[in-house]
Amino acid sequence: MTPPPAGPAPLPADFVVRARHVLTMGPRGHLRDAAVAVVGGRIAAVDTTADVRARFADLPVVGDGGGILIPGLVSAHGHFSEGLVTGIGETHTLWEWFVRVVEPIEGHLTRDMAYVGTLLKAAELACSGVTTVADMFCSAAGTTPVTPGVVDALDAVGLRGDVSFGPADSANPRPVAAVLAEHAALADAARNSRRTTFRVGLATVPSSSDELLDETARLVAETGRLHVHLHEIREEVTASRTTRGTGSIEFAARRGLLDAQVVAAHCVWLDDTDVELLRRHRVAVAHCPVSNMILASGVCQVPRLLRDGLTVALGVDGAASNDSQNMLETMKIAALLQKVHHLQATALTAPTVLRMATIEGARALGLADEVGSLEVGKAADLVYLAEASPSLALVHDPYQAVVYCASPRDVTGVWVAGERVVVDGRLATVDLGPVLPWARELAVELASRAGLDSELRSAAAGPPVEVVPGAAR
Repeated sequence: MTPPPAGPAPLPADFVVRARHVLTMGPRGHLRDAAVAVVGGRIAAVDTTADVRARFADLPVVGDGGGILIPGLVSAHGHFSEGLVTGIGETHTLWEWFVRVVEPIEGHLTRDMAYVGTLLKAAELACSGVTTVADMFCSAAGTTPVTPGVVDALDAVGLRGDVSFGPADSANPRPVAAVLAEHAALADAARNSRRTTFRVGLATVPSSSDELLDETARLVAETGRLHVHLHEIREEVTASRTTRGTGSIEFAARRGLLDAQVVAAHCVWLDDTDVELLRRHRVAVAHCPVSNMILASGVCQVPRLLRDGLTVALGVDGAASNDSQNMLETMKIAALLQKVHHLQATALTAPTVLRMATIEGARALGLADEVGSLEVGKAADLVYLAEASPSLALVHDPYQAVVYCASPRDVTGVWVAGERVVVDGRLATVDLGPVLPWARELAVELASRAGLDSELRSAAAGPPVEVVPGAAR
């Protein structure tokens, strides 16, 4: 595979970033007039600017002493498989949206589509401060693996990935052997990637045959990692109880699916037994407030889950169930949704939300020893938000400024393992110019094959475009 043309070269691997506010999201808490030293892609010091500059006098310095420095944000759930079908199906609830949007495209996704869709959406995530993304690619398993395109694109952009393939076969039966082959191809791609790890995926319990559930349980026992949707909507719980005699969470626990390091997306419709099972199995919940609102799925019981000691992270969800891949927006909406739902301004506060988007997201993915907070020895995954903007010119409380005021235009620097991925709000690792016409071409092809109602299909094709070299090996 030939990657897209590279953007500007990243800054040297060893440098110092200074800021007026450093929100470590670790034991040091909030440091004022502080700096972080990066050596060999790892954090070598977190302290006052004077101390860090004295110890690392020879390193170049980023930042003028203003702004806010935070750990890289973690999106704990999403679907790059939807990268080419954003902005479709707004009037559907989840079940309708799945039948009319997602299911029609699954059999037509190709590795090039996976690659280009991921390039676009990973770029959007990076420009909103995301350095680690957990993805579940949902497509029909066929003879040619599709999901390695996701890994190729994450490598090009430079993000960390926790990737899975999310099969479902009850509505459209498919050979389980093909599903296993897709899992194996994705696992192999992740093994050979820069910063991506593999996780077994499963769409939902009701959408899976007994054979698929058996094979998934076997893979989970081997790998110790699972990414799954659980109790996203009431209909899912009803379907599981009707076909399997119990809700998805209880059924998954009985089948051993929760005896692993599990990321469970949504968990909206929970009773006391469900919460206790999640707590007992130490399942991490990926809360996706924007898609839950767009698809009218309900409101996750985040304050209760936090009180009961569960790890709750944030996810942007899919590019077609959220439409935006903006983690800063997701943080703000996560807080506002709980406040209005509970009619209580203290239901979810800015420091808690920022923890969910950083250290709790890292913990949900089993990466808390590596990322999620600014601590010596951890990977240098950093986000710098400058004061030189209308949004952050006046920072009274830095936590509230990040969660309620900031937008991607304020993200002037993003580093992953010391590599600068975003510079002044623009992706530094990939030239997106040649990617955009290729993306439109593939989006028209996908919408046409899937029979989606898309204005792209009826738009004038225009002159032929020279596309970026293909992702398929």
